[in-house]
Amino acid sequence: MKNFDILLGRMGAPRCFTILLALVGVFSLTGCKTVSTSTKQYLGGPTYPASNPAKIEILRTPPTRPHVRLGEVQAEPSSDSVGAPQIEEAIRKAAAKLGADAVVIVYDRTQVTGAFVSGPWWGRTVNTVTGRIIIGVAIKYT
Repeated sequence: MKNFDILLGRMGAPRCFTILLALVGVFSLTGCKTVSTSTKQYLGGPTYPASNPAKIEILRTPPTRPHVRLGEVQAEPSSDSVGAPQIEEAIRKAAAKLGADAVVIVYDRTQVTGAFVSGPWWGRTVNTVTGRIIIGVAIKYT
């Protein structure tokens, strides 16, 4: 508490309040629009150095040109308000770590991702939590 008093004394209450208000505003505007990703490299598959995420293609159907499958990339947006460009950027960054040239989206659904129990012990209810899951196969052109 003493450190806060020293900080408040140096900055002044109005300025401290303005900074705090600005930080709250930034966090409320940006919200928690995040995309968590994970990768699974296929066993026995080839390994490549990381690629440039900006050059990775996002495909909805497998390409006709020859390629090898490197692994899977899974993305889970934190909410429905996360836009497609942000989701695709997260997928590109994850696939770049595998050395991919493209990602073929094979699954994009909303599914049950968890559950929670609420209510008193004599009348509990189980509520499900749903979330969007996107899975893509990272590929390298040969």
